[in-house]
Amino acid sequence: MKTRPALHRITNHQSPIASTKGFTLVELMVVIVIIGLLATVVMINVLPSQDRAMVEKARADISVLEQAIETYRLENLSYPRTGDGLEALLRPPAGLARPERYRQGGYIRRLPEDPWGNPYQYAQPGRDGSFDVYSFGADGQEGGEGDGADIGNWN
Repeated sequence: MKTRPALHRITNHQSPIASTKGFTLVELMVVIVIIGLLATVVMINVLPSQDRAMVEKARADISVLEQAIETYRLENLSYPRTGDGLEALLRPPAGLARPERYRQGGYIRRLPEDPWGNPYQYAQPGRDGSFDVYSFGADGQEGGEGDGADIGNWN
């Protein structure tokens, strides 16, 4: 029969504080700095995308409103007046020449707000065409540059 060698317990004579497991303050600070750098890189790349997405949503909404206005014109033989605004797409405006031609239920279910929470604007006649549908942009005021620039069917 073979004998096994005796296993000897090896003890380490360290203090209880030195033998506890955990992270040092330096290690934690390095992790926090790395997380901060990653968050900065993500924010730099995501925020401009959000601005572009809002502009593209406004353009898409304007396109839908343009189509509804053109359908209104085809059925009612004229564009809505500026005073009637985009509300004319929801219900027949007062003084409509031939109210029987107005589509039952309107030309759009609801009027969208622009991505910044403001109503879309309408003018007839428009700057370069028969009508304008536009948003004042992020600043909510006429004119502006960059994110605050007006977005309309003339762009």
